[in-house]
Amino acid sequence: MAEKSFKYVIVGGGVAAGYAAREFAKQGLKPGELAIISKEAVAPYERPALSKAYLFPEGFARLPGFHCCVGSGGERLLPQWYKEQGIELILSTEIVKADLAAQTLLSAAGEVFKYHVLIIATGSTVIRLTDFGVQGADSKNIFYLREIDDANKLIEVIKAKKNGKCVIVGGGYIGLELGAVMKMNNFDVSMVYPEPWCMPRLFTADIAAFYEGYYANKGIKIIKGTVAVGFTADANGEVKDVKLKDGRVLEADIVVVGVGGRPLMTLFKGQVEEEKGGIKTDGFFKTSVPDVYAVGDVATFPMKLYGDIRRVEHVDHARKSAEQSVKAIKATEEGKSIDEYDYLPYFYSRSFDLSWQFYGDNVGDTVLFGDNNPTSPKPKFGSYWIKNGKIVGAFLEGGNPEENKAIAKIARLQPPVEGLEELKNEGLSFACKI
Repeated sequence: MAEKSFKYVIVGGGVAAGYAAREFAKQGLKPGELAIISKEAVAPYERPALSKAYLFPEGFARLPGFHCCVGSGGERLLPQWYKEQGIELILSTEIVKADLAAQTLLSAAGEVFKYHVLIIATGSTVIRLTDFGVQGADSKNIFYLREIDDANKLIEVIKAKKNGKCVIVGGGYIGLELGAVMKMNNFDVSMVYPEPWCMPRLFTADIAAFYEGYYANKGIKIIKGTVAVGFTADANGEVKDVKLKDGRVLEADIVVVGVGGRPLMTLFKGQVEEEKGGIKTDGFFKTSVPDVYAVGDVATFPMKLYGDIRRVEHVDHARKSAEQSVKAIKATEEGKSIDEYDYLPYFYSRSFDLSWQFYGDNVGDTVLFGDNNPTSPKPKFGSYWIKNGKIVGAFLEGGNPEENKAIAKIARLQPPVEGLEELKNEGLSFACKI
């Protein structure tokens, strides 16, 4: 097959690709210089919508409504926009081999793509129960949510199994957001996870108690401290039961699994330096290979604020790292310099009428403040994390935009605190006066 050659190639068509494309257009791009190669069939879109409004029973989100870059308040980049910018969108194309030394990519269909500069934006893939040989994990109607195709299949089955039983396996982001959305679709929902509380990587026991109480009040059954060890299927091969390690058996018409992801780096194994489970980069997202950059979920980068190196799986970092890499590429070409990436970790979630934001680092002592009663008509509460006498992280449920900005500001400024008791009493007003 004929070779195609581009000055810049982005491999991966997720959030990072959309934001990188917009930055390239902003910085100046000649027609035909940039290609985005994606195994998905659609132009880059805001992936978080899939576990939220995309699955709503009414007022749901659909493409083209959430193409990049609407998630951060930017314009919507429709397929037409890429054409107008002279950017080649190469969709439904899976890259199966990457030769970084030869600056060549090979697709499953045998197409060869040459590049001068490569941005690796392959993101993560979900961890599947079939990977661990869980009995019956290949039954029909067991879902994972990563791409729009996954969400479309789930919507079909939600319609077919109307008012049925749903078991959510996992108590993290996907588990909590899907638990809410399945309840909104009038399913009988049970959530199962092995940890002592939900979202353990971020939440304290106090924070988690609120969400577990709120979900229980909505009629969601929460089963902690055990795991799914097997599934049984009916004569059509559709899941009907979930067997738990503690011996319980849950009926299920639909199972949704959200037990984490793995960065997609197989193509580049042995060709780039790795660290902490990701591709090692500097503060400009340059890898150990000249003219190869890695962004988003796959990048392990210097976290300037904390003086260490980390890998971050979140849409906010995917957007910002993509923009940073393009600025760095253009600065290098023009012999200019830009500032190193200085990222403040940011996580958020929305479910039911709830909406929380977190900024900074969740290490050290914690102080809980506000009204965290799950039965309150408008609960509003938060938490600070304190290390070495300074606030390093802040969480807020039910905040308005100004209050969320205030907790972001103190997470970055890390102000000293006198005593935990005073901080507890001051609560949110401490952040708002800084």
